Amino acid sequence: MTDKGRDFGDHSWIQAELQDSFDEELEMELDDHRISRELRQIASLKHKSTVDRRTYFHELLRLQAELVKLQDWVVHNKVKLLVVFEGRDAAGKGGVIKRVTQRLNPRVCKVVALPAPSEREKHQWYFQRYVSNLPTAGEIVLFDRSWYNRAGVERVMGFATPEQVEEFFNDVTEFERMLVRSGIRLVKYWFSITDQEQQLRFMMRIHDPIKQWKLSPMDLQSRIRWEDYTKVKEEMLERTNIPEAPWSIVEGNDKKRARLNCIHHLLQQLPYEEVPHETVHLPDRVFNPEYERKVLPQELYVPDIY
Repeated sequence: MTDKGRDFGDHSWIQAELQDSFDEELEMELDDHRISRELRQIASLKHKSTVDRRTYFHELLRLQAELVKLQDWVVHNKVKLLVVFEGRDAAGKGGVIKRVTQRLNPRVCKVVALPAPSEREKHQWYFQRYVSNLPTAGEIVLFDRSWYNRAGVERVMGFATPEQVEEFFNDVTEFERMLVRSGIRLVKYWFSITDQEQQLRFMMRIHDPIKQWKLSPMDLQSRIRWEDYTKVKEEMLERTNIPEAPWSIVEGNDKKRARLNCIHHLLQQLPYEEVPHETVHLPDRVFNPEYERKVLPQELYVPDIY
């Protein structure tokens, strides 16, 4: 059977489909290497990944295949999985989240990145807006920053009073124990990078129009207050590292290694196994000899520019 001249039994067509899948990751990867003229000198200071490109792609696709198995297991067993991503600005959280979700069903795996609280939310129970985004049975939810904003940016920037911060520390460990007791599997990651690496990544964002949206006023303040963030981070990790929900630190200076290490670690946290599936057979198309496909007006089509 053919469709527009393609032979579905032709290995070249299958190879092209696999190549398209590979190119999805390659497009994101090339973004890391597309730099403006002003950044040539800065980029020369950046270290190269210790993972060669062939190994990186091979391992990433292998791990993503395992994530699909994890997803199927979560749905099949009605597991509630919550993964919290915290860390320094520009530490690579977003890059890992993209690679985790890239091959997964968005109806099963959801990303939560909440904006600053509204006036109404400011007067609610602090954890309330996060609770409404927790996973239900058969769901994976990734928090791109979480309730730990109170122990970090809100504390450093003075958006929360010392009393509110202390109240948070008194409540958060019991809150997380409650989540675990309710059946939620909670995994927490802290992404760590060096002072110099963060500076280089911020400079990339300043000079790259495509990445400037990533640079917020809070990011600029995080540079000024690097040591303040370090102090509150250390206290946060010490006071909230509980057996029911321990922290795992991801070294983020090498983006490729960080992505592979984090995904591998996440997979190790769950006793997932491959879920058996019924064999799927593509049914034959029904042909009606009396049906004639209508010719649609040309103006309905997107212009064929490329």
